[in-house]
Amino acid sequence: MTYNQPMQPSDAFAQLGRIKSREMSLRDMFQRVVDLAGASIPGVTEVSVTVVQGADAHTPACTGRLALVLDESQYTLGEGPCLQAARASTVKSVSDMATESRWPGWTAGALRAGARSSLSIGLPACAAGGGALNLYATDSHAFDADIVAVAQAFASYATLAMASDHLNNVQVTLSQHVDAAMDSEAVIEQAKGIIIGERRCTPDQAFAGLTTMARDTNRTVREVAQAMVERTAETAGQQ
Repeated sequence: MTYNQPMQPSDAFAQLGRIKSREMSLRDMFQRVVDLAGASIPGVTEVSVTVVQGADAHTPACTGRLALVLDESQYTLGEGPCLQAARASTVKSVSDMATESRWPGWTAGALRAGARSSLSIGLPACAAGGGALNLYATDSHAFDADIVAVAQAFASYATLAMASDHLNNVQVTLSQHVDAAMDSEAVIEQAKGIIIGERRCTPDQAFAGLTTMARDTNRTVREVAQAMVERTAETAGQQ
């Protein structure tokens, strides 16, 4: 049985438009999308988001048990409309589970669970993976062309959330790499200073010496520099 949608899609979109992605986790953003979709799309019983990464698929957000059961049965079987929509970034609709022939194993279970129709909107694949926004209804023929257009608009918010989350992760990783590179450079400069002090040579000659030691001992320049700095510090501490 579908519940009475308490708001218009335009009001739901207005709420989503006011959300700042950096103030909300990806999971929470997905949950907000499915909650507002379920509250405003006519005829829908439950809504979920599927995320596919390689061979793995999971449901990070849903509005209830029916959606979760219908999603997870597809993951177990390895087939179904939400998986196909996610992997091909397309739209897959099941008008009537009783007459659908594409995924007989899944539709039989969906009918037993009480679902009669479904709509899955594929989210464009990105480096973070692919996905789909899934709508389920206990009535057949619940999703016409107008509903598909509205669902696609909700799916765009889920896509933006995935893209923003991926960008944030890339920025964090880049910052970590920069910090590591700066630490490495500092260690090498310290080692060069030690060699210059011992050999009274130029900075270029000191770096050449580090490179030679690294090649002769099958280590990186940073590893040689780190060992030299630690050995010098230990010797100084014993004096």
